[in-house]
Amino acid sequence: MTSLSQPSSASHSSTTTGSRTVTGQFPAQRDDIADLITRRPLPGRGLDQVDPFLFLNHHGPQVYRPRNNGLPFGPHPHRGFETVTFILEGDIAHRDTGGHESVIDAGGVQWMTAGSGLVHEEVSSADFKRDGGPLEVLQLWVNLPSRLKMSPPKYVGLQREDIPSLELDDGKAQLDLIAGTWAGQVAPIQSLTGITMTTLTLTAGAHVQLEAPAGRSVFFYLVRGAVTVGGTESANNLASGTAAPGATASGIDVAAQHLVTFAHDGDTITVTARADAFLVFGHADPIREPVVSHGPFVMTTRQEINEAIADYQAGKFGGF
Repeated sequence: MTSLSQPSSASHSSTTTGSRTVTGQFPAQRDDIADLITRRPLPGRGLDQVDPFLFLNHHGPQVYRPRNNGLPFGPHPHRGFETVTFILEGDIAHRDTGGHESVIDAGGVQWMTAGSGLVHEEVSSADFKRDGGPLEVLQLWVNLPSRLKMSPPKYVGLQREDIPSLELDDGKAQLDLIAGTWAGQVAPIQSLTGITMTTLTLTAGAHVQLEAPAGRSVFFYLVRGAVTVGGTESANNLASGTAAPGATASGIDVAAQHLVTFAHDGDTITVTARADAFLVFGHADPIREPVVSHGPFVMTTRQEINEAIADYQAGKFGGF
């Protein structure tokens, strides 16, 4: 969906959360695509990326009337990275030049490795365009290291029932495991770069401690609800006068549609739900390579971008 854009506004904070230090809190800025409500926290002003996490679009929530045009993402190319698409409401009909085709319903996830290049479309199903209904979708772009950018394209579509769930805090929270491993449970997706990716549903009052191995980059986006991230360190910062905006004695308060960034220290993150909440949480090894992007292509040099454009124009990505 769409392409990398210029950064927008953000607000910064700094405190210690459990064993991880919060370095920023970034609001999703409104940037509609046609009649599709769209907000984008990444990239943001002062936040080009959370290496290797490059880009996040939050589409909706909104309700489509019957006899609508659905999602506007017709055939378009990609090369050099992976997309992770979370269908929270509605559906997405995916088709690509690698021969993959599926309709994924609410609660499902699509994981696509663009790799060496393909053309795909992400549209609404015929049923959705006929009947309408609620729609909410997140799409996250994850970079690939230069050695893997030309990997063969791949697509996996997971329905809700394909994604294993784990209960946390005596059932007050549910973790859905999309990629990687968690507490001995193996996810249906094992990514090329060892990414862990989850969603968490928390009832008000839930308190969970999330593993985030030191040195890994954390992806943390609060879709809805309200949570506090952190613990006793915030009380110490308040006492010393070094607390960040939004800090309380129990941590940093995070509102819906905000992305939180962390330092690479520590190995846990504590989250307390101040209201029913839903968030996306993951972690991955940083790549630490140059990022050169042009629309739907993400490579490491300008020459590679030029080659991607030439290959696409020459039909090397295939077509429908």
